Amino acid sequence: MDWILLFVCLAAVLFYLTFVLPTQWLKIERVRLPLHVGLKIIQISDLHVERNRIRPEKIRRVIEAERPDFLCLTGDFLDKPTSFVLLTPFLKMIQSTGVPAYAVLGNHDYKLERPEELIRLLEAFGIRVLVNEAEELHEVYLVGVDDFDSQHSDVDASFQFVTPNKPVIVMTHDPTITLFMDRRFDYLFAGHLHGKQFNLPFFFKLKDMGPLARSGVYKGLHTTPHGMLYISKGVGQSGYNFRFLVRSEITVHEL
Repeated sequence: MDWILLFVCLAAVLFYLTFVLPTQWLKIERVRLPLHVGLKIIQISDLHVERNRIRPEKIRRVIEAERPDFLCLTGDFLDKPTSFVLLTPFLKMIQSTGVPAYAVLGNHDYKLERPEELIRLLEAFGIRVLVNEAEELHEVYLVGVDDFDSQHSDVDASFQFVTPNKPVIVMTHDPTITLFMDRRFDYLFAGHLHGKQFNLPFFFKLKDMGPLARSGVYKGLHTTPHGMLYISKGVGQSGYNFRFLVRSEITVHEL
């Protein structure tokens, strides 16, 4: 019996270290691009508050230490309206930092019967939701392209008032849209793909997440014909509340 108990304990520890710890051990990824605009942006993607082991206070400490110019939340906040109560502490934390915040919605957010209720909640906490539109900020245009996967993106509308005299930064949820865009941008960051979430060979050959992921582009920094692309591994989890060899992430972009 002692050997059985030891085996069970070891198995439990191994399971925790392999599948649970990566969801709790937040990684701060840093990307530096020579756009020479002197901006620091923190990207928070894929909160998935129903399956999230990162506490708001941990994210607050990063924001306060980094002192970014603004925050960009790149979608997939929740799956159902009953989870607004889980999302609210994150939104209160973001508001309390005093850092200007912008958001786009993701495919999970569009599972809501009335996604406009989520937009109202975000904006009630001072978070500007960009729905296929752009804001002129400091020395750049910040363009918010709505979610491609759920067929809400409209690139032409998003770039309608963007002129070529300033660098263009795009925030969106599903990076697959970069395969179909015909607009130049200096930098685009997205989420959606969770860096696989389970880092297994041929994972995106078996699980269809679109042609970009299938081609092997699912995390990190990449060059596209229209500009530089970064894909965050996200904070929360989709499907199962576990990760394998992929840590939760928020990203500091220095431009």
